[in-house]
Amino acid sequence: MARWLLHVDLDQFQAAVEFRRHPELRGLPVIVGGNGDPAEPRKVVTCASYPARAFGVRAGMALRSAQRKCPEGVFLPLDMASYEEASDEVMSLLRTFPGRVEVWGWDEAFLATDTDDPEALAREIRSAIEQLELSCSIGIGDNKLTAKLATGFAKSTGKSADGPATDAGAAAGVFRLTAANWTEVMAHRPTNALWGIGTRIATRLADLGINTVADLMAADRHRLAAEFGPNTGPYLWVLGHGKGDTDVTTEPRIPVGRSKSETFPHDLTDPAEIRTQVARLATEVAEEMAEAGRIGTRVSVTVRTNTFYTRSKQEKLPTPTIDPAQITETALRIIDRFPLDRPIRLLGVRLELVPEWDCGFNGGSGPTR
Repeated sequence: MARWLLHVDLDQFQAAVEFRRHPELRGLPVIVGGNGDPAEPRKVVTCASYPARAFGVRAGMALRSAQRKCPEGVFLPLDMASYEEASDEVMSLLRTFPGRVEVWGWDEAFLATDTDDPEALAREIRSAIEQLELSCSIGIGDNKLTAKLATGFAKSTGKSADGPATDAGAAAGVFRLTAANWTEVMAHRPTNALWGIGTRIATRLADLGINTVADLMAADRHRLAAEFGPNTGPYLWVLGHGKGDTDVTTEPRIPVGRSKSETFPHDLTDPAEIRTQVARLATEVAEEMAEAGRIGTRVSVTVRTNTFYTRSKQEKLPTPTIDPAQITETALRIIDRFPLDRPIRLLGVRLELVPEWDCGFNGGSGPTR
């Protein structure tokens, strides 16, 4: 049997979770974001159903803009707890299939498996997820790059109003991309079709006369290294040839920090109110990490003005601690170092953490692990 990488990507995930609770919304242009109020300033779309996307609504778009594009849209508030619960359902289900699962977020994961028929396995997974009243697209590859890219093609094979069609044939929602068909599928496409190449790098490649994946495959590695550096240049060449990581890590990623930020409906100008908001954010971060048993080592505060000028300042804690009062006090000292002479649009507080493996040291403040 051969080793395959399957990339499982849940379709229109947040909207799909809402459809489970509200079946009457299926087929409608559902838009999730903020508190579900499109008139609320500075809130953005986090998910749009396929019918909403047909109107041009996209994740990251301001809710107000989404309403202008889709006046008939059904706006729903974010429900983080429900999305996390649904995600856990799916990831637990994936772990019942043969192979190793690496979770990449709420709505996507890689499955490394040994099988003679990866398409059959992909269809089994899709069928099982449909039993949860959700749908997914699955990319099959010989590494993570090809599997991830294959998912994009899988999503285009037979969509219904609510997601990839289940009656559009065996290939619907599943696509295989490997070294065997890499050139046929990818060579004519622009370089930013590759996972890992954005608009900025694609523009720089175009300046070198490298416009397509085929151009990148034929590029001189030394020239790429001279332009992009000794690491990035050769890496771009590797991407062009469809090579990528094959390791699947089942261990959860241990966060090295935790942050909270908020964009306010109205700019803050009162220093007392600014300090109050910083204290609230710092307390929330500290209490969450205290509950998780993590220990803080450094606090940073980010300020963004109404002109989008953004700056962060930080301070190391005297000793590692999980004491919310001490962390909040530190955050307030930091905010006092800012001039605060312009209206504030966003505030953020971040707590750097002692590595998980080192949490047996508590510096005399808080339990050991």
